[in-house]
Amino acid sequence: MFFVYILRSSSNQLYIGQTNNFENREKQQLSKSSKAAKFIKDGKEFSLVYSEEYSTRLESMRREKQLKGWKRAKKEALIKGDLALLKRL
Repeated sequence: MFFVYILRSSSNQLYIGQTNNFENREKQQLSKSSKAAKFIKDGKEFSLVYSEEYSTRLESMRREKQLKGWKRAKKEALIKGDLALLKRL
């Protein structure tokens, strides 16, 4: 399985990523290892606020790219699960 996820920093910034090993990726982010995202290594505290599961890497990569192209309001609607607002945006 492949995952697309959204992290929120303590300063309310959003980070979107994708992985095929969610548990391992989370450990890399928490430990701020060399494989952690620059967003994480810059010392920000973060929490997982959203994730989706896909059967192929291609699907997860396409979704990650799509989400990264969205405006902040649309990302927030997705995180909140507000489908009506998501459709309007």
